[in-house]
Amino acid sequence: MRVISVIAGVLLLGGGAVLVAVADQQRVEALAEAKAAVVRAQEGLDAAHDENEALARRLTDLRSLIAEQDARIADDTGFLP
Repeated sequence: MRVISVIAGVLLLGGGAVLVAVADQQRVEALAEAKAAVVRAQEGLDAAHDENEALARRLTDLRSLIAEQDARIADDTGFLP
């Protein structure tokens, strides 16, 4: 009877060790997946930032052009170029 108890204990201990190893492996895989998601998100943010900078430059150019045209239209001397 004692032998059966020892065998059952060893099997339970071995099964517990396997469960811990599998859980640790899943945690490592989940962590790697989360890191990859963070990298993808950062790359997306960088691309959006670059696009926003280009659009901001274009908007500044357009605002300058509008200001220049407004100044020409607001000529109150009556002599438009």
